[in-house]
Amino acid sequence: MLSRHFLRAKALQTIYAGVTAKSTSEDELLKMFDYNVGRLNDLGLLQLSTLPQLTFTAERVYENETQKFNPNPTELELLHRWAQNPFVDRLSQGFEYRNIVNRMKIDWSNHFDVFRKVLNVFKSSRQYLDFIAISKPTFDDERAIAVNAFKYLMNDDTLREIIFDRDLLWEDDFDQIAQYNLMLLKEQTEEMMDEAMRCPQVYEPRNEKDSNDFNFARQLIIDTFRNLDDNEQLIRKHLQNWDLERVAQMDILLINMAVTEFTCCPSIPERVTVDEYIELSKEFSTEKSKLFINGILDKMLIELRVAGKIQKDERGMYDPTLEDNDDNR
Repeated sequence: MLSRHFLRAKALQTIYAGVTAKSTSEDELLKMFDYNVGRLNDLGLLQLSTLPQLTFTAERVYENETQKFNPNPTELELLHRWAQNPFVDRLSQGFEYRNIVNRMKIDWSNHFDVFRKVLNVFKSSRQYLDFIAISKPTFDDERAIAVNAFKYLMNDDTLREIIFDRDLLWEDDFDQIAQYNLMLLKEQTEEMMDEAMRCPQVYEPRNEKDSNDFNFARQLIIDTFRNLDDNEQLIRKHLQNWDLERVAQMDILLINMAVTEFTCCPSIPERVTVDEYIELSKEFSTEKSKLFINGILDKMLIELRVAGKIQKDERGMYDPTLEDNDDNR
């Protein structure tokens, strides 16, 4: 599920940490990368666990409402329909899901007021009011309202801060992982969801594509790290009126990674590589970096082609009509 663009970003952060530390080995870099990607699954599961907690909150509030002398039947219906959502119930009853929740020791019991606040906003929303107007909701209806509830949960500032307190590094990745989780929730079908179902994870090592993309990023780290010195000499040749020491460290690493893809990844078209690292420069470097990196890579491409260092297979042949998503971004 993690896109190659996102994995490139994680590879960049790993290489940057290694270069900054100066004494880091390849094995240490890979361990760091593996750990950081694995932690993204923990963040994803923590986010998903807020959905069952929201239904549990509705159940508790419902029980309290029924104890009132003159309970509001409309309010009871609003609470009951969400508390009994079968999609969320199936998700939370999966054997693998429950094992991971137990391993992570996820416990929202001290944050009842936070979930009640989200519940009050959610059950007053137009989406939810439209949902309870459906007399016999289908599985798709129940899934759709659960997806809407997840959006409300992920947009709650207090809940976000509680999650960030668990791991400060999650703040940068929170929104991206939430988007991946939304996609995973939408992909669940009635046939897939039983006690033996796989727990939805943003990186699923048992999925061939996820495994291939993950290994691509790991190899990118190794090849880039090994070729830093050789690539640095090549970069120096194309710096006009600039000393390498004056160029931002992040820009140098982005160029290094792009050159590694040019020379070590025969199936990735050159244009895809250039576009990827220009996009990464917008996220991780300065405003002018994209122009600088684009110019340097254009010059280096010419030299690398002439030297015969770029060998692309049929899939990786340069095609000016390629769209940005040709690399399964």
